[in-house]
Amino acid sequence: MKLYSVIFKSNGKAYYFNGEDYLKTNDYVIVETEKGFQYGQINALLDELPNSEKYKNIIRQATEEDENNYYKLLEESQKALQKCKELVKQFDLNMNVISADFTFDKSQLMFSFVSDERVDFRELAKKLASIYHTRIELRQVGARDKAKEIGGVGVCGQNICCGRFLDHIDAISMNMAKNQNLALNPSKINGLCGRLLCCLQYEDENYIECSKGMPSVGETIKMQNGDGKVISVDVLNRKCKVLIGSNKEEIEFGNKNARSIK
Repeated sequence: MKLYSVIFKSNGKAYYFNGEDYLKTNDYVIVETEKGFQYGQINALLDELPNSEKYKNIIRQATEEDENNYYKLLEESQKALQKCKELVKQFDLNMNVISADFTFDKSQLMFSFVSDERVDFRELAKKLASIYHTRIELRQVGARDKAKEIGGVGVCGQNICCGRFLDHIDAISMNMAKNQNLALNPSKINGLCGRLLCCLQYEDENYIECSKGMPSVGETIKMQNGDGKVISVDVLNRKCKVLIGSNKEEIEFGNKNARSIK
């Protein structure tokens, strides 16, 4: 047995499963999950097998019939999505349903929705269960998940990262923007989802490392030709500009040539 990484959507999160050693990357497989059987694709083979007993198994390699059934399920899921949206209007619920997915064995139908408030969807769930005769799950997701599901083009001109390659979205903080000396303008540091850009985390560790020992803007530092006030900092090049003396002369220097006044 080997440990495989399997995805269920092209930009989805990867999950780990035990499988026979004849399987290889890019194979389509049927796997066992907590929500039922699923159709997925192997995207990686793990060299090590840590705690393999806690992972569920790959049932088999997918057949042509499995593939055809999978595409039929995608069509049925889209019809279920439209039906759910109609029922949301009928029940006058404040929710925006963005996706619907059947498990491969149709033991569960999962809907994802966005809402600014808590929604009492019990009657909606009962109605959906009476129509599709399967277990219904309605999951409220955030703005980032909505952007990942819908996709779009970011401020960089490329398809948004969460919809292109990110399979896990880490917490993004305002400190990341501050570490990179970015203007705290929402139109500049927020993505299509209205939340902070995911790419703020990509270079955050480098900025933190490069900023060690650097003065902050507004700090007074002692130099050979007098005391100066820091007016800007170039973290990556480890340089800053200061104003010195009554003439407020602006100069640029490496921070190794100066020390902070305590």
